[in-house]
Amino acid sequence: MDTIAPFRITVCGIDELPEHCEIGVSHVLSILDPERAVPDAFGSYGAHERLELRFHDVIEETPGNAAPQPEHVAQVLAFGRDLMAEPAPDAHLLVHCHAGISRSTASMALILAQALPVLPADAILAEVLRIRPQAWPNLRIIEMGDAMLGRGGAMVAAAHRVYGRQLGRRPDLAEEMHGWGRAREVEAGMANAAV
Repeated sequence: MDTIAPFRITVCGIDELPEHCEIGVSHVLSILDPERAVPDAFGSYGAHERLELRFHDVIEETPGNAAPQPEHVAQVLAFGRDLMAEPAPDAHLLVHCHAGISRSTASMALILAQALPVLPADAILAEVLRIRPQAWPNLRIIEMGDAMLGRGGAMVAAAHRVYGRQLGRRPDLAEEMHGWGRAREVEAGMANAAV
């Protein structure tokens, strides 16, 4: 199915990377835990631009974890601008993190928001969900990117509504996300569960 973006998009987790080695990606945004080795699958990919970022999937500064920082988000946005310079038929972005659910979908949302500045935030997050139905975008990344893009909190509010939809489908996610220190996301989702 075609995307609303001016380029093709694939989102996946590390275990899915081998499935995408022959789809012809032009750009790979690789988000890894700091201690994780570079996936072997990239050796099977053709020529592509790759940005590798290393931070944990957390939304608060906590001891023992490397939280996403503003410079990481700035690098994501710069990578998105580079992607936009690629001729449209050839531009294909693959974004991955550990599971393809949180860091990758937040980053994809920001790249789309930058590429489509007049598109409402809810439409951007709806596209993220269409591409990756299990998406639960990392709120810290969304908050920083929203500010950098001058979206006035619209991306944050749209992410809150995504959490609400996901909790509506899978109420068990609340306990799971709480256990991972993602209480702010769960609370925002519960406040938007009926939306």
